[in-house]
This record gives sequence, structure tokens and C-alpha cells, in this order.
Amino acid sequence: MPDVLEKGLAWLDDQRHAHMTRTVVYQRGADAVEIAATIGRTEFEQVDEFGAVQRLQSRDFLVRAADLVLAGAPTLPKAGDRIRETADTQTFVYEVMAPGNEPPWRYSDPYRKALRIHTKHVATE
Repeated sequence: MPDVLEKGLAWLDDQRHAHMTRTVVYQRGADAVEIAATIGRTEFEQVDEFGAVQRLQSRDFLVRAADLVLAGAPTLPKAGDRIRETADTQTFVYEVMAPGNEPPWRYSDPYRKALRIHTKHVATE
């Protein structure tokens, strides 16, 4: 019997990919690939050395894991990679990272088909 939830999530991912994405450039050093990404966000909470709670927000890019191919090989995100998002005449540059000991990315579904990549804005060109 086929996994009904997996089929349903695949359909939802197809809809997200078709109707809720924009093209961004994922870069690692000299290697780059254009991929379709859905823009999201994650809010993190950290307690500083004085016991105060700091709230931080990352700009997230949800992409299909199969689309992240650099230098001809499938890969996973790494801290320090860059994502370039162009809007009108500006290009916003985001670095893959997350605060504290949080991982810079995670799978966005139980079947490991989509990645949620956490980033921070580092430049505007």
C-alpha cells in the first residue's frame, strides 16, 4: 500500500514549487547554481550572558534537495555558502548561518525532499 502522506506531501511540494518560488543563485566559492526557492523565516531565541532573551530572525530559503547540485554533484548546505536574491535592480546577498549552536539548515519534511536553509543578510549590491 502506498504511503498516502508521502504522496500528499509530494503534491503540496509540487504546488509550492510551481506557485510560491523565485529564482535565486546558490553559491559555494566559485560554484553556483540557479534554484527555485520559497522565502520563509525562522525565529530563534537565545539567552545572553546576562540572562536576557534575545530574539533573532533568519531569512529562510526552502528548496528541493535534489536541485542543490554544485560542480555536478548533489550537496547539502554549508555555513558560509551564499544565496543571492535579485529584486528589481538590487541583489541581496545572504550567508548560510544560524545563531548559536543551531544548524544552518534542516530538512523541511519527513521524507528529506525539501531543505530549509537559514541565512543572514550580509550585503546589498
